Amino acid sequence: MEAIVYERFGGPEVLTLTTVDKPRPGPGQVRVKVVLAGVNPVDHKIRGGTMEHFFPVAFPAVPGLELAGMVDELGPGVTDFAVGDEVFGQADTGAYAAYALATHVVPKPAGLTWEQAVALPIAGETSERVLNLLELGAGETLLVHGAAGVTGSVGVQLAVARGATVIGTASPDNHAFLRELGAIPVAYGAGLTERVRALAPQGVDAVYDAAGQGALPDSIELRGATSRIVTIADPRAAESGVVFSGEVTPDPRPVFTAHAQLAAAGRLRVRHAGTFPLADAAKAQELSEGGHVRGKLALAP
Repeated sequence: MEAIVYERFGGPEVLTLTTVDKPRPGPGQVRVKVVLAGVNPVDHKIRGGTMEHFFPVAFPAVPGLELAGMVDELGPGVTDFAVGDEVFGQADTGAYAAYALATHVVPKPAGLTWEQAVALPIAGETSERVLNLLELGAGETLLVHGAAGVTGSVGVQLAVARGATVIGTASPDNHAFLRELGAIPVAYGAGLTERVRALAPQGVDAVYDAAGQGALPDSIELRGATSRIVTIADPRAAESGVVFSGEVTPDPRPVFTAHAQLAAAGRLRVRHAGTFPLADAAKAQELSEGGHVRGKLALAP
């Protein structure tokens, strides 16, 4: 089968399209014929070696953490799926391939497109995890950095659903989109703390950093403390006394199912930015790494 493989840490140039053997499912696993593989910012960080503490890599490696596709083969002990079932979720082996193994997948609702399905696992699990770490409740004010990105925008919607007031940083071109999601948009950059204070003179109760890029000093100033600030984008957060959350929920399937139902009902929106052929994985990761993609990028084997 075709797959993207890399044999050392580095830039996008280390990614090559090659032919490898189809993986065989073990106990509790299914093999999935990949329709779409999600491209995430964490993918280029893993490829570059900066996330090895959370995502250890054994070379040669196939990148990709999330997939949507059809069950192709069942491993021993699997009784809740049949060959041909449409599923989405988290890949055990790299998702940038024609076939991948998975343990944590759930049925794809008929009303959910492949593009919607592949956008949910990482963004949804990450945001649910962060909001739980922040113990965000109704009536509180949450500041979200990178609010217009796929992960940030899912976090915005989940926080609004909890009854929180959400202030989201984004470029002016994305402010209308954030208003549609129920957030109060604010431009990032110089003067951010003053702009946020004007919108929330009572202060912010919690901060979700999905952007990185130096957001923590402003976050600490606005909170007046390092507590109730969680970043998923700055691995050096501990130097500032802030929590970095990178460990995936042990079994995220209930989260996948709940978010799929919300998305199928039109209550959770995800934007699709484009689908690339598998051979263009390096180009897709370059776009993702640039940080200005308006929606989810995917690969089609």
